[in-house]
Amino acid sequence: MGISYKDAGVNIQAGENTVDRIKALAKSTFNNNVLHGIGHFGAFYKIDLNKWKHPVLVSSVDGVGTKIKIAIALDKHDTIGQDLVNHCVNDIAVCGAEPQYFMDYIAFGKLIPEKAEQIIKGFSIACKENNVALIGGETAEMPGLYAENEYDVAGTIVGLVEQEKIIDGKSVTKGDMLIGFSSNGLHTNGYSLARKVLLNKYKLDDKPEELNLTLGEELLKIHKSYLPLINLLKENISIKAFSHITGGGIIGNTKRVIPENLKMKIDWNSWEVPAIFELIQKAGEIEDNEMREVFNLGIGLVAIVNKNDVDKTLTLGKSIGETGFVIGEIT
Repeated sequence: MGISYKDAGVNIQAGENTVDRIKALAKSTFNNNVLHGIGHFGAFYKIDLNKWKHPVLVSSVDGVGTKIKIAIALDKHDTIGQDLVNHCVNDIAVCGAEPQYFMDYIAFGKLIPEKAEQIIKGFSIACKENNVALIGGETAEMPGLYAENEYDVAGTIVGLVEQEKIIDGKSVTKGDMLIGFSSNGLHTNGYSLARKVLLNKYKLDDKPEELNLTLGEELLKIHKSYLPLINLLKENISIKAFSHITGGGIIGNTKRVIPENLKMKIDWNSWEVPAIFELIQKAGEIEDNEMREVFNLGIGLVAIVNKNDVDKTLTLGKSIGETGFVIGEIT
């Protein structure tokens, strides 16, 4: 008998099993704009033209980096999907967009349907929390490219914004203030450096005295969605710009929404840096500038507002449990 696809490491039946497992998870996120179900060659999503006058599509694609290594090591796969959806949602929400639908890509060395189901369960949880439809995706088995127990994920988000309501930083002026809102740890950035320095000294089930959780639990904290906060602020304040703090840190990301003739002055002592970052810095003897370029250091979202709106911005954030700090100004 000749060699089969399964002999080469690809199990078609496992793929079909996975699709059967995830259909209900995906359908639980559907809304009236989703046409058809999972399994077609393309996904169908209609736009309510009665709601939008001059709609602009806003899209983003991303992954979660080597945070996946922590999930694999702990055999915990139901939070990575939430990380990815929330990261993507934030990236378009800071532009003023209302997220509409999400699509995923997962590649395995060996496809384990139960593991895929847990990842997609995470997608569905975050999609429902953000009122986003999970309308399609691709699951690939790629032996020889990935180790048998490894996988990677990526996602694409698409949203809509009225053209006149795009938030792009064009109105930022000298004297505007930077309000930083707390992150939930590393979110999805800096894990290659964090793993390199921390795992030389600790095990994932260790509980360093600086932390209230095990190291593994701390590193798998879910990337926060700032969509409720962004919506609240843009409905009540004339927001100049938002910045989602990911790879590149506070300065690297915020400078993207500041006109070229302006700069920002950050007061790095204006908030308390969470213990996990201090642990990383100490373990690797990392310089301050390197930490600031790689990590969010406890600030996951920056709002740029007129100085007269600072108090209102902080109060609105506090009303939904979001802690904010005045972290700098535009100069």
